[in-house]
Amino acid sequence: MIEHHAPLVPAQAGTQSQEKKELDSRFRGNERSWSTVFSVIFTVLLTALLAAPATAEVSEIKLGKQYGLPYIQLIVMEDQKLIEKHAKLQGLGDIKVEWATLGGPAQINDGIISGAIDVGAVGLPNLITLWEKTRTNVKVRAIAGLNFMPLILLTRDPKIKMLKDYGEKDRIALPSVKISMQAILLEMAAAQEFGEANYEKLDPLTVSMGHPDAFAALNSGTEVQSHFSSLPFQSRQLKMPGYHQVVSSYDIIGPHSVSAISMTTKFHDGNPKMVAALLGAMKEATAWIKSDKKAAAETYLRVTKDKMPLDEFVAMLNDPTVVITIQPKGADKISEFLAKVGRIKAKPDNWKDYYFGDVDKLAE
Repeated sequence: MIEHHAPLVPAQAGTQSQEKKELDSRFRGNERSWSTVFSVIFTVLLTALLAAPATAEVSEIKLGKQYGLPYIQLIVMEDQKLIEKHAKLQGLGDIKVEWATLGGPAQINDGIISGAIDVGAVGLPNLITLWEKTRTNVKVRAIAGLNFMPLILLTRDPKIKMLKDYGEKDRIALPSVKISMQAILLEMAAAQEFGEANYEKLDPLTVSMGHPDAFAALNSGTEVQSHFSSLPFQSRQLKMPGYHQVVSSYDIIGPHSVSAISMTTKFHDGNPKMVAALLGAMKEATAWIKSDKKAAAETYLRVTKDKMPLDEFVAMLNDPTVVITIQPKGADKISEFLAKVGRIKAKPDNWKDYYFGDVDKLAE
């Protein structure tokens, strides 16, 4: 007798189907758990990315300046720690600021190119030359100008009344031969006096001296009897017996910035918040100086240990030829001269291209 058994396949299929349902259920449960985990991880990472800057900015900045009143904003910024203040406002936290005061532009130029200095206050001829020489590498430009003030060539030699009176044995002190703003202004004045072909006529008479050293040299009666000076030194010198003016930079090119706040494109583009902090500090210092010139004078005299009487310093700040500003001015005329005599091989179509951003927005 043959026994009939229940079919096995349908029973197995039913079992497998049930197991599959259980597995699918567990998987869906796990899927929901993993989805939650991934969601949490994504949220944490996104929050961290949004909180962090796109690129890490420097936590230390090194600045180079020269001697004299043209750098009064930088002196105030150092004394009142304004860069540190504005860095915090930009979300950079505590930063380290190093200041160096140098006798001439050559050291600052080298420092900017090498990276030893992040930001340097250089004269307009230096800015123009740096722009031209670094167009294909570090690309130096400026973020602002620094003050309109006359630079005066003065002497204590009674026989010298004008440029044509200088002889081969005379000596003229200026911050750096050939490259400082005073050196270029002297060449521009020589071109006007003796003809463009003779623009270097007075160069052999020049010697490199920082303003404090030149001030001392003329007072001590050395062979250096002339000084292409700067405020406050020229103001004090012209009050001394025997000193007189030969020519003013305003006679040569009209009112102009004395300096430009310069840096490489790499530093500028890589540190937008630090650059914003620097500009914020400059604007605050400029506004403070203009609003309280006596306090500004006291700060300058205290920090620099200058012995000039306070009332004389305040009078100097109130001189109508002195304009405290960070607006740039005068680069066009110097650029034209340097191109004409072959000191630079190229220049931008617009002088404003020597600067980062829209310089018209720097107007107070």
